[in-house]
Amino acid sequence: MSQRAMSILIVVVAVLVVGASSLFTVQQTQLAIRTQFGEIMGSDYGPGLHFKWPFIDQVARFERRVVTQNYAGETFLTNENRGLLVDFYIKWRVADAAKYFRATGGNEEAAGQRLADIVKDGIKNAVAQRTLREVVTAERAAVTGEMIGRASSSVDEFGIELVDVRLQRIDLPDDVAARVYETMKQNFERQARQLRGEGEKDSQRIKAEADRKRTEILSAAARDALRIRGEGDATATVTYAKAYERNPEFYAFYRSLQAYRNSVGKEGDVLVVSPDSEFFKYFKNPAPGNR
Repeated sequence: MSQRAMSILIVVVAVLVVGASSLFTVQQTQLAIRTQFGEIMGSDYGPGLHFKWPFIDQVARFERRVVTQNYAGETFLTNENRGLLVDFYIKWRVADAAKYFRATGGNEEAAGQRLADIVKDGIKNAVAQRTLREVVTAERAAVTGEMIGRASSSVDEFGIELVDVRLQRIDLPDDVAARVYETMKQNFERQARQLRGEGEKDSQRIKAEADRKRTEILSAAARDALRIRGEGDATATVTYAKAYERNPEFYAFYRSLQAYRNSVGKEGDVLVVSPDSEFFKYFKNPAPGNR
């Protein structure tokens, strides 16, 4: 190879190296900044191909997708000085690449740790303002909203957007759990006794009311029965009187037949009556004049 060809080849290679060093790409899932001797020279780079000064500028790329970090068994104290074991997770992403680089140097692990400390402080404050009962029974959305509100204002300076914070599990140390469960058991037993007492009281009241209504109904029925029976007896008496007036002899005969039917001819009956009494009047003399 001639000297001229070698020189041309060296120039072409140099141009290619300089050209490659002057270009950088940013993926759809990335954020990037351009620095020069540690100073940020540019940060608003969208996905695609971009230019930089070769050999002088450095490019730092960061993940723009959501990062999830889990934390288990963290201990927090309530305002009763009782410990709670809390499992939670954090979702965050880089919102401002320049701020993120200045605050964390682009180290994801360091950024996550600083964010976790802020969130833990928010959980600590939220738990410390409540009793154990309030923490256990409170809506988690309210507690989570309070924590996100506190943490979001603190992480803005890091160029980080806090997407979500969730409490996955709230548990108690074994000794605290035993005391809490015993207290809850006693409270439930007291409530059960109170409810049973109220139920017994309502039962007695309902029974007394039912008995009173039953007595009133029976009394009203007895009163109506007596009234109706009296009206019937009065009607019967009037009817009997009219019949007696029309044919006294037949009426006497009919009444005697009723007396015979009710007193004579039944098995086991014993009737002690004088044969000459008026009771057997129509047996002794059935003449037409006595009918």
